[in-house]
Amino acid sequence: MLIRLLASTGDDTPVLVPRVPAREAAERELSDPRYHENDPNPLLQALDWLWERVGDLFGAAAGAAPGGWIGLLAIVVAALLLALALRLRLGALRRTPTTGGTLFEHQPRTAAEHRAAAEQHAAQRHWTEAIQERMRAIVLALEERTLLTPGPGRTADEAAREAGRALPGHAERLRAAAHTFDDVTYGGRDGTEAEYALLSDLDTELRHARPHLATTGHRSGG
Repeated sequence: MLIRLLASTGDDTPVLVPRVPAREAAERELSDPRYHENDPNPLLQALDWLWERVGDLFGAAAGAAPGGWIGLLAIVVAALLLALALRLRLGALRRTPTTGGTLFEHQPRTAAEHRAAAEQHAAQRHWTEAIQERMRAIVLALEERTLLTPGPGRTADEAAREAGRALPGHAERLRAAAHTFDDVTYGGRDGTEAEYALLSDLDTELRHARPHLATTGHRSGG
């Protein structure tokens, strides 16, 4: 196949050039760097290609979605709300209280020391820390009165159950105190002033409570 070209002699006489040599001449001419000085760099070309593909994807989705672009936007918003709801729900599940943690994280101090620490936290309205220290004070006070056998690795529930056998009149409140301790320590919930007041009152009452005679007799004899 021949390509008609105008000769540069100015006489308007067409020059017939074979197709292959003409194409090769054009390729050599276009390979001149002058024609590519303003071309985007490879990174920009890749980004342009990527955005074109994303645009094609959203365009196809909008065409398939009821209502076009408005329908697609509604679907995206619904998906985001569903993801948010799942995130909040899973977060709540992770905050479910556990009862497997030990009562004392460090070397136990005396009941008086834990009680003083609880009062300091309460004065600063740090109710979670105040509840934790008051519960530890309760358990250590019972150990110091030999109503509980010392157990550094015990949980709050275990201490409450054992103390409830020695002081059955306070068993229910001891279990509630242990639940509050677990809730604020392992459940991720903040303690409240009212909860601390309940533990503080329980601590005061237990310091003057008399143990169940049958339980003490069994412990001394056994």
